[in-house]
Amino acid sequence: MAIGYQTLFGFMPRRNILLPTLCIVLLIAVWTFRASPDRWLDANTLRGTSSSSPPSSLSPPTQAHNDVDLSAPDAPFVGWPLQRVCDEANWVPGLVYICDNNSGGIGNIRNYIHTCIRYGLEAGATGLVMPKIRKRNDTDLADLFTDYLPFDYMFDEKHFKDAFSANCPQITLYDDLKDIPGVGSKPKIEQITPKKFGNRDGCDWRDQNRHTDRFGDRFRRWLHDPKNGQPAPSMDRPRLIRFNWGVLWDWQTYRDGPEFANTFGSILQFNSQILRLGNKAIARMQAYARANGVRDGRFLGVHLRTESDALGFWPTYAVQSEAYLKQATKRGFEVAYIATGDPLEAQNFAGAAIEMAQMRVVTKTDLLEDEDLEELESLSWDQQGLVDFVVLLGSDFFVGTMPSSFSIYMAMKRHLKTGGLYTRPYKVGSEGDGLSYLVGNYEKYWEGWLFMWDGMWP
Repeated sequence: MAIGYQTLFGFMPRRNILLPTLCIVLLIAVWTFRASPDRWLDANTLRGTSSSSPPSSLSPPTQAHNDVDLSAPDAPFVGWPLQRVCDEANWVPGLVYICDNNSGGIGNIRNYIHTCIRYGLEAGATGLVMPKIRKRNDTDLADLFTDYLPFDYMFDEKHFKDAFSANCPQITLYDDLKDIPGVGSKPKIEQITPKKFGNRDGCDWRDQNRHTDRFGDRFRRWLHDPKNGQPAPSMDRPRLIRFNWGVLWDWQTYRDGPEFANTFGSILQFNSQILRLGNKAIARMQAYARANGVRDGRFLGVHLRTESDALGFWPTYAVQSEAYLKQATKRGFEVAYIATGDPLEAQNFAGAAIEMAQMRVVTKTDLLEDEDLEELESLSWDQQGLVDFVVLLGSDFFVGTMPSSFSIYMAMKRHLKTGGLYTRPYKVGSEGDGLSYLVGNYEKYWEGWLFMWDGMWP
């Protein structure tokens, strides 16, 4: 039965009706204001920022998080999450981290550097030697340990230094070991493996470090323990720390929250030469697509990982090509850009693409010409791979393979388009996010190397 005005107040004297009526009106008004967020919160507040109070080191700045496309290779660095981590650190004067045990392709090299620096922040290192990069042997791709090359071999040094000077001034960046005060002519470097600072009974050796929350305290206790035969670090007598080789998928990135996990990777930005050649190749790729009847310049990005150093259990050429062409047909692509270090396999794939999917396929050497092509060919094998990376980021859909760190990094970087600063983790082993597809074995976490997704910064 409906309840009307007479029923509601049927047992109240008329002289008492006014007070309950006023109460009900006030309650309705309050509820109306609560149900209308924009009466209380301005647009900046709804985005996680505030227009009425200045930003602090522990809260987001006034810039909206979606104002920056974090998936772009030249995206500006969003620094407040790094600043927050640095403001929370327990700094140790005289503790210096050396992050130069970096080798392999771009996916590995980036994560070696990021993982080392993240541990350094947790340890409280007040010094960091500019990372160096081990060059791969161009004639023997499996040989990862040739000369040490400077940071700008791949990355923008000024961008890196500016990110730390603006957001983590507690850390001093040294260009070389000899620049560290008090190290002497023969500096002693102590090598550690972070996972050993914790009880890992029952863990698989490939699994991440489940003790990162306690690493800082345990490491500092070890650092100051006189039983180790070393004096406590100081500015006059620094302690230098380097990781044993192989520490790269060690830190579970999601534990730092999406703000840090989605921005920390951008401290490493490709150098200007790589970005310029990559952007030229993108422009020529889109022009090529339009010249072949694709009005909006759409193209498929393909990473074919079958070079001589590919591991035996990775998907074969047949498995990769079949999956890629299936995706191309499903999504209606007419042109594709292929990245591979094997020109013969690129030709094979291009032929199959025409026959099976009526899709034309080109490479960076097909697109660049004259002095641009000469400049490209003067680069090393891995540097040319960075040009590929820039182009693939600009593709309309990407196909790659598990467990290539190049493909995983690509899918994770592209995934940042979905939510900006607060992008949720990529759903591994599914159709993904509509931006990428990786063929591979997703059945077993360790044997399938799925742990890499939990230990990489996009």
